[in-house]
Amino acid sequence: MDVRFGRRVSRGMLPLLALQTFSEYYRSDNKPPVTAALIAANTLIYLRPSFLHSLIPPIDHVWFNPHLILKNKDLKRFFLSAFYHIGEPHLVYNMLSLLWKGFQLETAMGSLQFASMVASLVALSQGMTLMLSKSLLLLFDYERAYYNEYAVGFSGVLFAMKVVLNSQSDEYTYVHGVIIPSRYAAWAELILIQMFVPGVSFIGHLGGILGGLLYLKLRGGSYSGSDPLSFVMRGVTGVLNWPLKFVHRLFRFQRGRITGRGTVGGRSGVWRCHACTYDNNGLLNECEMCGTNRGVGGGGSSYQWNHGRGGSDGSDSLSLDELRRRRMNRFGGR
Repeated sequence: MDVRFGRRVSRGMLPLLALQTFSEYYRSDNKPPVTAALIAANTLIYLRPSFLHSLIPPIDHVWFNPHLILKNKDLKRFFLSAFYHIGEPHLVYNMLSLLWKGFQLETAMGSLQFASMVASLVALSQGMTLMLSKSLLLLFDYERAYYNEYAVGFSGVLFAMKVVLNSQSDEYTYVHGVIIPSRYAAWAELILIQMFVPGVSFIGHLGGILGGLLYLKLRGGSYSGSDPLSFVMRGVTGVLNWPLKFVHRLFRFQRGRITGRGTVGGRSGVWRCHACTYDNNGLLNECEMCGTNRGVGGGGSSYQWNHGRGGSDGSDSLSLDELRRRRMNRFGGR
């Protein structure tokens, strides 16, 4: 659970976490590596051994505080605060929950997609929490209650994972002794924890639930759909490639399109044969295809095609037989 500013006294619960994790991995045929790595990372960050002091910032530098994040554009607080915990009970409770949810999700999705999901849920749950805090400040002036709140912990992401895990479940589950449909378990836990556990961050847990719902929306309603992180990457790649595509299309348009009747595409210095509609270079005085003089019919782009033998309307149009004869003479009969 996320806990506000303040530290708890150590109760020696880390051996319990290690024993439970080892037991689950020993008994299971599937040993999800990403789940194990997440538990190890959270534990190392909490222990903060001396050889990692230079790499792991102290907790005072990473508290999730909406005011400081927006004021200083502090991405360190935005992302890292999810991996910090203020005491052993806080850490062990969250990691045991991660162990249970991670086993199921990573086994079902595969390690690569699970890792992508966790990265997406961290960003979405933290983003939703930040947006909710700012919205409450603007709409109701709730500055002390939420906008200046200090919080850390992985539970926002765990609430999002619970939403994803139960999204397609038709079963029932126990939430602190209450039987409810599994798909509503996250909402029930949000209310019950807020009622009976002091010091938790309601806005952080709610942001996690909304982040999980948004994740499912991006994936088409289930965690088996298209991955939102991949979708975002494709979108970024498309934006970066847009100038190159624009230039390519621009030059391709200028070159024109080649067809059986010549080059079509708005170039200057080109005249169209009145008889066969072939586009000729402006330097030529007779059609390169049929030999018709440029002056016949005015050399304009509009033309008339006569299917008779001598121009039944009295115009200068050529018949099909006459056009074939000219082409044969020009390219094969001379």
